[in-house]
Amino acid sequence: MSSRVESVIDEAHADGRGVLIGYLPAGFPNVQTSIDALIALSESGVDIIELGVPYSDPVMDGVVIQRATNASLAAGFRLAQLFDIIRAVTAKVDTPIVVMTYWNPIVQYGVDRFARDLKEAGGVGLITPDLIPDEASEWIAASDAHGLDRVFLAAPSSTDERLVATITNSRGFVYAVSTMGITGARADVDVAARSLVDRLTGLGATHVCVGVGISNAEQVRSVTGYASGAIVGSHLVSALTTDGPEGVARATSELVAGLSDVKA
Repeated sequence: MSSRVESVIDEAHADGRGVLIGYLPAGFPNVQTSIDALIALSESGVDIIELGVPYSDPVMDGVVIQRATNASLAAGFRLAQLFDIIRAVTAKVDTPIVVMTYWNPIVQYGVDRFARDLKEAGGVGLITPDLIPDEASEWIAASDAHGLDRVFLAAPSSTDERLVATITNSRGFVYAVSTMGITGARADVDVAARSLVDRLTGLGATHVCVGVGISNAEQVRSVTGYASGAIVGSHLVSALTTDGPEGVARATSELVAGLSDVKA
């Protein structure tokens, strides 16, 4: 089954570079500004958009993202608006949008219904931080039925057996968590990230992107020297919080400057 995300990564690799994946939460600070900020992400050079679903118990998210998603929920965000946002963005730009969501909202909405509506809106897949392949049979079936990518997470603490299951069941890329804990900008992206990527590629992964703690061009350059791509979230959410879509555009342009040659 073809994957738009894999195609984007492969095209960047052919051009001698990694990809930049930018995260923003849906509906923050309001729906229209959210749309404008996502378009700014694309137009400023992000290769893949990671669009977060606000959730009341975001166990993986750091303070910056928690505040933003809580504000979105407080402003009345509803899951159905996610699809409206995706439609509005994909009408303007062609950057693939992968939704990052905890599993409970999908179960409540209906797994196959969500997959259908996501596909119809123009989304290309899901990142599911709290869903492991062993418990994902319903999502695997729905994503296959609707031609969607599915991105599972791999952590430094994962056994080789778990990493193989993650690689086998992921489509698009494997999300390598650079450090144990929650998201948020860090002074140094842990050396554990490089070791984890080496383990994943040694076990057969062909598309691995690193997230958690990446916040500047130097870190983007470092990560894309050994991985398929770098994922940036909290830094971009901070820019949106402080300076709106214009801040997102500036922050993205600075991060894009760090894209470096990937391994041949």
